[in-house]
Amino acid sequence: MPELIPIASEPTLHTALLQFIFPFSIKDGEDMKLIEHLTQEGFTRFFLDNKELEDAYYGEGYSVSHEKMERSYLPFAAHVLFPREKDKDSFRRFSRANHLPCRMDMPGQSVHFQVLSTDVFVCPFELGFLTIRVSIGEKHLPFSTVLEFADRFRTLEDVSFRDKLTSIHCHDRSFDQVEDFVFRNVVGGLEPFLDPSEINGAYFETLPFFVDERMLVQAFYGFDRQEDKENEISVELLYRASQLDGMTLGGKPYISASDPGYIRDYCGEHCYSRWGPDTYYMTNEQTFCCLSLAESGVATQLINQMYGEYYYGLLLSIFHKIVLLKLANIHSRLRINHDVDEIENLIFMINKFSAKFYFLELISQSQGREIFFQLRKVYGNDALFDEVKMTLNDLFQYQEKFQAKRRDTLLMILTVFTVVSGIYGMNQVIEDLKGKIDWSKMLEYSPFEYLALFVAFTGIAVSIGLSLKQLWNGIRSRRRKRKRVQGYD
Repeated sequence: MPELIPIASEPTLHTALLQFIFPFSIKDGEDMKLIEHLTQEGFTRFFLDNKELEDAYYGEGYSVSHEKMERSYLPFAAHVLFPREKDKDSFRRFSRANHLPCRMDMPGQSVHFQVLSTDVFVCPFELGFLTIRVSIGEKHLPFSTVLEFADRFRTLEDVSFRDKLTSIHCHDRSFDQVEDFVFRNVVGGLEPFLDPSEINGAYFETLPFFVDERMLVQAFYGFDRQEDKENEISVELLYRASQLDGMTLGGKPYISASDPGYIRDYCGEHCYSRWGPDTYYMTNEQTFCCLSLAESGVATQLINQMYGEYYYGLLLSIFHKIVLLKLANIHSRLRINHDVDEIENLIFMINKFSAKFYFLELISQSQGREIFFQLRKVYGNDALFDEVKMTLNDLFQYQEKFQAKRRDTLLMILTVFTVVSGIYGMNQVIEDLKGKIDWSKMLEYSPFEYLALFVAFTGIAVSIGLSLKQLWNGIRSRRRKRKRVQGYD
């Protein structure tokens, strides 16, 4: 059971800004149709050279410097994250300002919020991201209330009793599930492009989740300074922010751990404390948040960073993990003795990912680099990458053995038929097959001559058949390579 926290120690927030990220698979070959749909729905293609977009999506008073964001990443990473042209081997971002005033009703309280904007990323490997950017307009809201709001909003499908008691109201419409609010009101028309293969065999899920029914949360929490109390961000607050421990059904703040030693150890492993004691960053697989006591000017800079370079760093870390998991999943489903084409395709995908997208050094600035390493550590990407590299080595060894065995078998067949048909078959009937063939002579053949004739023609047929098969395999291989390049470029 969660341990209750005294309400008297509950801090309040002057700023609460959240980004909810939903990763999804795109149906094979549907990426261009999705881009066309987004354009028709009023989404704008995001390019760094369009500086009019620097303050278009983030709310009043906040902006993202495109020049600074580009300089934060090394050139080979910036080429993937911020393409100059419509390059398929990149993060193609489409954004739209919403400015939707909404209200979430939770047990015992309501929270007014605004959907500032939405992003849709179309990425390589048939992967996409949907980001919903939210601002909570109420000032001096208790920290627990904001955490409870984030925990409820990130849950797309109702899975708990508290979810069933939560609803969202926007204009004159009401939604009992966040899924309906997102896909019927905020970004309508996206569902037909989601690949349903991820939920084949599932009993209760209706959306293709990679992990579970919850979106990932990136957040900034700006705490009010109180003159009559000690201003500090305790390890309990850090832990609760990382776990989104909000409130009980009775409306009391709670924490999902009771051992102080465990809480300290967890925060020590998942906290980036370079700017403490006023500012901390917490990371885990579900959340990436900044908690700060900084004054207004510094807070604005921190928020701009969260919307800019840290946002892309988080997306890149999620992208790495999901692609690595997809590659591992494809490998686990292979039938080694049958799926020869799929093995070749998997080798191509692994090589493409490691060559173009997975680098140890991505960020040029020390603070951003350290946070990116923290995210990569939390997601376990390095361990997954090592596993995928081992898979690649195993596939290469298997492919080499398989091809060597096939070559040996082919050589044996050709050798046997060449020797038998050449020495035995042709020597017996070759004279009758010269010039104009007299087929009536074959009626006088002995059984051994019929056998020789059969062996001769069989040898010729086998040679032609094997040659045609090799030619067809070569054509198929070229077509597959061309299709892979078109599909993953």
